[in-house]
Amino acid sequence: MADVAEKAGVSRALVSIVFRNQPGAGEETRQRVLRVADEIGYHPDHAARLLARSRSRTLGVMFTAHQSFHADLVEGIYAEAERLGYDVLLSATAPSRDASRAVEALLAHRCEAVILLGADAGAADLDALGRRTVAVSVGRRLPGAHLDSVHTADAKGVRQAMDHLVGLGHRRIVHVDGGRGPGSAERRRAYRAAMRRHGLADEARVLSGDHTEQSGVAAGALLVAERADGRPLPTAVLAGNDRCAMGLMMSLSRAGVSVPHDLSVVGYDDSHLSHLMPVGLTTVRQDAALMAAHAVRYAVERLDDTALRPREAVIDPKLVIRDTTAPAPDRP
Repeated sequence: MADVAEKAGVSRALVSIVFRNQPGAGEETRQRVLRVADEIGYHPDHAARLLARSRSRTLGVMFTAHQSFHADLVEGIYAEAERLGYDVLLSATAPSRDASRAVEALLAHRCEAVILLGADAGAADLDALGRRTVAVSVGRRLPGAHLDSVHTADAKGVRQAMDHLVGLGHRRIVHVDGGRGPGSAERRRAYRAAMRRHGLADEARVLSGDHTEQSGVAAGALLVAERADGRPLPTAVLAGNDRCAMGLMMSLSRAGVSVPHDLSVVGYDDSHLSHLMPVGLTTVRQDAALMAAHAVRYAVERLDDTALRPREAVIDPKLVIRDTTAPAPDRP
């Protein structure tokens, strides 16, 4: 700023007035200051300005690097944060970097609030984090914890998927669950409840998995191996998420099992990858943009009023029918 002032022949205080867009500088002077700043490549240090005000106006986002649905959420978070005048800082979890390290990095960089995408930490740990700083959980319901949450009505989404499959004549429907992943327990319960409601309790089967392609590949390999031993394939599989569904289809394709002619597959999330595949994935859509907007607004509103009681936004899912589901092959 001092360099701009010297070259423009004005005071440093006047340069500050120009860059804060405050009254006190004539138009000719304002244009000269801006021209000089452009010539020497000067840009105001917004971070330093916010530091002086003891505010960073930055929201931290913890996400998982390989989760495609998290990428969709991050895109929505950027849009809403920018609309409200906030910056976004990202910190990823990975096999060598757990959630606590990802969150501590955000707090060390003076993020005013943290938005947790798919946090799998214990409820007590998340409650403690919510009492320490402003925090919002996305994708997981946390009753009683001292933080806001945004998630889809997972049971409703599973019911839609199961009703669709049963309506196509499927009875041998297997669920590959998401292990400890966000929403997995509720989806698992909803699957079992749907099988009972349709009179298919004896056919219910849950394969343990997680929210990765590898778990889908493993589930497909198991089903194919069982077929070789004389056990019939299921006619449909409800996967824990889209990534699991994609891995499952890869495994089945390698074994010569046709989707959906031999076996129907339903995913969960409707991530951007689900409709870019050669065969469009039937899946339960979570509205990433709406979830992201709620999360950002919750964080900003709590920064303005820390006395707010914890809030919960439950977003309606929607089944998106594409090419991986068809009538059961053994339907009369």
